[in-house]
Amino acid sequence: MNGLKLNLGCGERKLPGYINVDKFGSPDIKHNLESFPWPWKKNSVSEIQLIHVLEHLGKDIEIYFGIFKEMYRICNNGANIRIVVPHFRHQFFYDDPTHVRVVTPFGLRLFSKKLNKFWIENGSSNSTLGIYLDIDFELKEIILKASEDWYRLHPDKNVDINLLQQESNIYNNLIEQYDMMLEVVKE
Repeated sequence: MNGLKLNLGCGERKLPGYINVDKFGSPDIKHNLESFPWPWKKNSVSEIQLIHVLEHLGKDIEIYFGIFKEMYRICNNGANIRIVVPHFRHQFFYDDPTHVRVVTPFGLRLFSKKLNKFWIENGSSNSTLGIYLDIDFELKEIILKASEDWYRLHPDKNVDINLLQQESNIYNNLIEQYDMMLEVVKE
Protein backbone atom coordinates (compact mmCIF):
# COMPACT_ATOMS: atom_id res chain seq x y z
CA MET A 1 0.00 0.00 0.00
CA ASN A 2 1.47 3.36 -1.01
CA GLY A 3 0.89 6.52 0.91
CA LEU A 4 2.26 8.80 3.56
CA LYS A 5 3.10 7.54 7.03
CA LEU A 6 2.33 10.01 9.82
CA ASN A 7 3.58 10.04 13.40
CA LEU A 8 1.03 12.43 14.90
CA GLY A 9 1.80 14.17 18.18
CA CYS A 10 5.38 12.95 17.99
CA GLY A 11 6.87 15.24 20.64
CA GLU A 12 10.60 14.51 20.61
CA ARG A 13 10.01 10.84 19.59
CA LYS A 14 10.56 11.03 15.85
CA LEU A 15 10.14 7.85 13.83
CA PRO A 16 12.29 7.23 10.74
CA GLY A 17 10.27 6.87 7.55
CA TYR A 18 7.37 8.90 8.97
CA ILE A 19 6.34 12.52 8.72
CA ASN A 20 6.63 13.56 12.37
CA VAL A 21 3.96 16.07 13.39
CA ASP A 22 3.43 18.09 16.56
CA LYS A 23 2.41 21.59 17.55
CA PHE A 24 5.43 21.85 19.89
CA GLY A 25 9.16 21.23 19.56
CA SER A 26 10.91 20.62 16.25
CA PRO A 27 8.85 18.11 14.26
CA ASP A 28 8.97 17.75 10.48
CA ILE A 29 5.63 19.58 10.33
CA LYS A 30 4.23 21.84 13.04
CA HIS A 31 0.46 21.46 13.26
CA ASN A 32 -2.18 21.58 15.97
CA LEU A 33 -4.15 18.33 15.59
CA GLU A 34 -7.23 20.03 17.06
CA SER A 35 -7.26 22.50 14.15
CA PHE A 36 -9.05 21.42 10.98
CA PRO A 37 -8.59 20.68 8.16
CA TRP A 38 -5.29 18.86 8.47
CA PRO A 39 -2.69 19.64 5.77
CA TRP A 40 -2.90 16.32 3.90
CA LYS A 41 -4.96 15.40 0.88
CA LYS A 42 -7.87 12.99 0.89
CA ASN A 43 -6.79 9.32 0.67
CA SER A 44 -3.07 10.20 0.83
CA VAL A 45 -2.09 8.36 4.05
CA SER A 46 -1.49 4.63 4.53
CA GLU A 47 -0.42 4.64 8.18
CA ILE A 48 -0.82 6.77 11.29
CA GLN A 49 0.87 6.40 14.66
CA LEU A 50 -0.72 8.10 17.70
CA ILE A 51 1.51 6.99 20.55
CA HIS A 52 0.40 8.47 23.87
CA VAL A 53 -1.31 11.32 22.04
CA LEU A 54 -5.07 10.75 21.71
CA GLU A 55 -5.69 11.01 25.47
CA HIS A 56 -4.41 14.61 25.26
CA LEU A 57 -6.80 15.64 22.47
CA GLY A 58 -10.49 16.29 22.08
CA LYS A 59 -11.69 17.47 25.48
CA ASP A 60 -14.59 18.93 23.51
CA ILE A 61 -16.53 16.08 21.90
CA GLU A 62 -16.84 17.88 18.55
CA ILE A 63 -13.04 18.27 18.42
CA TYR A 64 -12.64 14.57 19.24
CA PHE A 65 -15.06 13.66 16.45
CA GLY A 66 -13.21 16.07 14.14
CA ILE A 67 -9.96 14.19 14.74
CA PHE A 68 -11.56 10.92 13.65
CA LYS A 69 -13.22 12.58 10.65
CA GLU A 70 -9.85 14.02 9.57
CA MET A 71 -8.09 10.67 9.98
CA TYR A 72 -10.81 9.08 7.88
CA ARG A 73 -10.57 11.79 5.21
CA ILE A 74 -6.80 11.62 4.76
CA CYS A 75 -6.41 7.83 5.02
CA ASN A 76 -6.85 5.47 2.11
CA ASN A 77 -8.86 2.25 2.29
CA GLY A 78 -7.05 -0.32 4.43
CA ALA A 79 -4.82 2.24 6.15
CA ASN A 80 -3.69 1.30 9.66
CA ILE A 81 -3.96 3.61 12.64
CA ARG A 82 -2.03 2.59 15.74
CA ILE A 83 -3.33 4.12 18.95
CA VAL A 84 -1.42 3.68 22.22
CA VAL A 85 -2.99 5.20 25.32
CA PRO A 86 -2.72 4.72 29.07
CA HIS A 87 -5.42 2.56 30.63
CA PHE A 88 -8.02 4.82 32.20
CA ARG A 89 -7.70 3.08 35.59
CA HIS A 90 -3.94 3.44 35.81
CA GLN A 91 -2.07 6.22 37.58
CA PHE A 92 -0.34 7.13 34.33
CA PHE A 93 -3.75 8.29 33.07
CA TYR A 94 -5.23 10.09 36.03
CA ASP A 95 -2.02 11.65 37.42
CA ASP A 96 -1.41 13.72 34.27
CA PRO A 97 -3.57 16.88 34.16
CA THR A 98 -3.09 17.10 30.37
CA HIS A 99 -5.04 13.86 29.87
CA VAL A 100 -8.50 15.00 28.83
CA ARG A 101 -10.02 11.97 27.07
CA VAL A 102 -10.49 8.32 28.00
CA VAL A 103 -9.85 6.09 24.98
CA THR A 104 -10.95 2.46 25.19
CA PRO A 105 -11.35 -0.41 22.74
CA PHE A 106 -15.14 -0.29 23.04
CA GLY A 107 -15.09 3.47 22.48
CA LEU A 108 -13.21 2.90 19.21
CA ARG A 109 -15.66 0.19 18.15
CA LEU A 110 -18.39 2.84 18.12
CA PHE A 111 -16.81 4.08 14.85
CA SER A 112 -17.48 0.77 13.03
CA LYS A 113 -20.37 0.96 10.57
CA LYS A 114 -20.55 -2.85 10.50
CA LEU A 115 -21.12 -2.95 14.28
CA ASN A 116 -23.40 0.09 14.11
CA LYS A 117 -25.68 -1.70 11.65
CA PHE A 118 -25.65 -4.86 13.79
CA TRP A 119 -26.62 -2.84 16.87
CA ILE A 120 -29.46 -1.10 15.01
CA GLU A 121 -30.78 -4.45 13.71
CA ASN A 122 -30.69 -5.87 17.24
CA GLY A 123 -32.21 -2.86 19.00
CA SER A 124 -29.05 -2.07 21.00
CA SER A 125 -28.67 1.35 22.55
CA ASN A 126 -24.98 1.76 21.67
CA SER A 127 -23.98 5.02 19.98
CA THR A 128 -23.71 4.52 16.22
CA LEU A 129 -20.92 7.05 15.68
CA GLY A 130 -19.64 5.49 12.44
CA ILE A 131 -22.99 6.06 10.77
CA TYR A 132 -23.60 9.42 12.46
CA LEU A 133 -20.19 10.81 11.44
CA ASP A 134 -20.02 8.88 8.11
CA ILE A 135 -16.67 7.30 8.97
CA ASP A 136 -15.73 3.63 9.27
CA PHE A 137 -12.95 2.04 11.31
CA GLU A 138 -12.55 -1.61 12.31
CA LEU A 139 -10.65 -2.39 15.49
CA LYS A 140 -8.24 -5.14 14.39
CA GLU A 141 -5.96 -5.61 17.38
CA ILE A 142 -5.82 -4.88 21.11
CA ILE A 143 -2.70 -5.47 23.16
CA LEU A 144 -2.90 -4.96 26.91
CA LYS A 145 0.30 -4.11 28.74
CA ALA A 146 0.26 -5.42 32.29
CA SER A 147 1.75 -3.09 34.89
CA GLU A 148 4.44 -3.64 37.49
CA ASP A 149 1.63 -3.93 40.08
CA TRP A 150 0.18 -6.86 38.11
CA TYR A 151 3.54 -8.63 38.07
CA ARG A 152 3.93 -8.11 41.82
CA LEU A 153 0.61 -9.91 42.30
CA HIS A 154 1.23 -12.47 39.54
CA PRO A 155 4.99 -12.99 39.01
CA ASP A 156 4.49 -15.42 36.10
CA LYS A 157 5.65 -13.68 32.91
CA ASN A 158 2.84 -15.39 30.95
CA VAL A 159 -0.09 -13.02 31.50
CA ASP A 160 -3.55 -14.56 31.73
CA ILE A 161 -5.38 -11.86 29.77
CA ASN A 162 -8.83 -12.91 31.00
CA LEU A 163 -7.70 -12.74 34.64
CA LEU A 164 -5.97 -9.42 33.97
CA GLN A 165 -9.19 -7.95 32.56
CA GLN A 166 -11.33 -9.37 35.38
CA GLU A 167 -9.06 -8.07 38.12
CA SER A 168 -8.63 -4.69 36.44
CA ASN A 169 -12.39 -4.22 36.75
CA ILE A 170 -11.89 -4.37 40.52
CA TYR A 171 -8.43 -2.88 41.09
CA ASN A 172 -6.60 0.12 39.65
CA ASN A 173 -3.10 0.09 38.16
CA LEU A 174 -3.11 -3.47 36.76
CA ILE A 175 -3.22 -2.56 33.06
CA GLU A 176 -0.70 0.10 32.10
CA GLN A 177 -1.79 0.78 28.54
CA TYR A 178 -3.79 -0.22 25.50
CA ASP A 179 -2.02 -0.65 22.16
CA MET A 180 -4.73 -0.82 19.48
CA MET A 181 -4.84 -1.03 15.70
CA LEU A 182 -7.67 0.43 13.64
CA GLU A 183 -8.16 -0.26 9.95
CA VAL A 184 -9.82 2.33 7.72
CA VAL A 185 -12.75 0.97 5.72
CA LYS A 186 -13.79 2.83 2.57
CA GLU A 187 -16.01 1.54 -0.23
